[in-house]
Amino acid sequence: MDWTELRGRFFLPEGVIYLDGNSLGPLPKAAAERVRQTIEDDWGKLLIRGWNEGAGGAGWMGWPTRLGDRIGRLIGAAPRTVTTGDTLSIKVYQALASALHLAGDRRVVLSDSGNFPSDLYMAQGLISTLGQGFELRTVAPEAIEGALTDDVAVLMLTQVDYRTGRLHDMAALTAAAKRKGILTVWDLAHSAGAHEVDLTGAGADFAVGCTYKYLNAGPGAPAFIYVREGLHDAVRPALSGWLGHAAPFAFDLDYAPGDGIERMRVGTPPVLQLAALDAALDIWDEVDMPALRARSLELSDRFLDAVTRACPDLMPALVPGVPRGSQVSLRHPDGYAIVQALIARGVIGDFRAPDILRFGFTPLFLSEADVDAAVGHIREVMDQGEYRRPEFAIRRRVT
Repeated sequence: MDWTELRGRFFLPEGVIYLDGNSLGPLPKAAAERVRQTIEDDWGKLLIRGWNEGAGGAGWMGWPTRLGDRIGRLIGAAPRTVTTGDTLSIKVYQALASALHLAGDRRVVLSDSGNFPSDLYMAQGLISTLGQGFELRTVAPEAIEGALTDDVAVLMLTQVDYRTGRLHDMAALTAAAKRKGILTVWDLAHSAGAHEVDLTGAGADFAVGCTYKYLNAGPGAPAFIYVREGLHDAVRPALSGWLGHAAPFAFDLDYAPGDGIERMRVGTPPVLQLAALDAALDIWDEVDMPALRARSLELSDRFLDAVTRACPDLMPALVPGVPRGSQVSLRHPDGYAIVQALIARGVIGDFRAPDILRFGFTPLFLSEADVDAAVGHIREVMDQGEYRRPEFAIRRRVT
């Protein structure tokens, strides 16, 4: 693949090495133009007719599931099993509530201590609302398979640990859960667009994810939800939104779920964000996912080997041999200040409490030269004690 040509599809500020695409992807050049067209040609000229006649097929109203199919290609999902819209937390709530409804008398949601906290928050809130003896049980990531007991209703995991980068074996854990009659909910926030995912092959029941990280759809971009095809007629969407209704414009007073994945829609589609997503996905039509994964590992291995040799005080968050996603995480007691010192130099990563420096490796816009230059900056920041400057210790709202 021509990685240099793909890099040219993004706005990248001069003098910046961007190692944070795993948190917010950079702006695709085509996205700015697509949003402008949607504003001026669709909204501006069509006005409310855009819901039926907007660009991209089927008008704006059809965009969530049309774009869901485009995402589905990247995550191994069959056509019309993915839809987009709302936030990731909303989609977690929907997936988990639906899974619990299907699980019968079992009452335990099993997750791990590496799951993203907001997923656990949504589970806690849902369980509190339901009452009826439901329980959220968390174990260490390496203890999951042994915790798949007969009282577990749902296994809810984020495939890639947002802090350490640890990569769960989706196929193996899903198979282990199925042997016990346990439904699965996978969060792909740090997987979609980062490496190969095969939801169909793994037999996953539900999956959710966001589009503002590796998929580069912009801040606040909508989430997506996947439901295994065989569950469509049985699944209850939990949030009975207007646009998940079988006939929204019949204005019936009673809810009737839509067909298939359409029933998992809730609120009005965020048209401008979906336009940006549509443009961003054009890039992915040309990406071979195995090649992307191989390139990501080349870059991240190069970084990890060099930085641990140059800076022995920065300890890898994962022991050798543990599979990881498309990020490298390092530990240091002054991790926050080190990240701020690097940002001041134009090397942008991020920090995750309590002590993790996190760097994402996205081959669409990163090169070996970027990796080597980043390591050079890190070495200087550490060797010169630059991170000890008082201004780098001031905590900002977003880390």
